[in-house]
Amino acid sequence: MVTKQYSGSPEDADLTRADSLARELFSDIANKWALLIIEILGERTLRFTELRNEIEGISHKMLTQNLRMLERNGLVERDVHPTVPPRVEYTLTGPGQALKRTVDGMCDWTHRHLGHIEASRHRFDT
Repeated sequence: MVTKQYSGSPEDADLTRADSLARELFSDIANKWALLIIEILGERTLRFTELRNEIEGISHKMLTQNLRMLERNGLVERDVHPTVPPRVEYTLTGPGQALKRTVDGMCDWTHRHLGHIEASRHRFDT
């Protein structure tokens, strides 16, 4: 999908339009890997391998793709230190930290309602 550039005030954004930049952003960040990366990087700056070790089940490829997407959207900052070999660290930007507060709320909601969701799924599946 080619996204038209949005110009104007954020209050004028039509989030329901297919060509909305906001919809593209929602699609980018509304995946399990992006949410987990945001949650973990909110605690501290990490190197790639440290981050991968924190997220069970994520592949090298998926971590790379999600970090690039988050960096492109200005939510993650990549800092390359000129050493041999290069040391690369990732941290959340200001907007990334602001988004983490929303992710924290989603995590809290999940913990509070997990029992209800499990029971509902069991009833539905039987």
